[in-house]
Amino acid sequence: QVQLQESGPGLVKTSQTVSLTCTVSGGSITTNLYSWSWIRQPPGKGLEWMGAIYTSGSTYYSPSLKSRISISRDTSKNQFTLQLSAVTPEDTGVYYCAREDRSMAQARMDYWGKGTLVIVSS
Repeated sequence: QVQLQESGPGLVKTSQTVSLTCTVSGGSITTNLYSWSWIRQPPGKGLEWMGAIYTSGSTYYSPSLKSRISISRDTSKNQFTLQLSAVTPEDTGVYYCAREDRSMAQARMDYWGKGTLVIVSS
């Protein structure tokens, strides 16, 4: 059973960097055919895919966030981390980490963390 758990500060100030960590249990973040993503949901809005890190360590980011986002990993701890710099209140929302199953023709998020609320104060 794969489980993901987000952790990090719930309140940050405008212009600071948000750093969130996803701890994975029940599976390795270096397992082939999977990638590991960050998704967020602002209040009253839909889900927004932010970016992902692949088994090789390569990353891919949403173009809208590319200048501010960085995803990294610590394989010894089976964790991957989101850093989002220069945040504004528009970055407020619930942040999720999730596994992408790429073993099928259509990739899907098969395991999700519970999410963590991040509030950016003005």
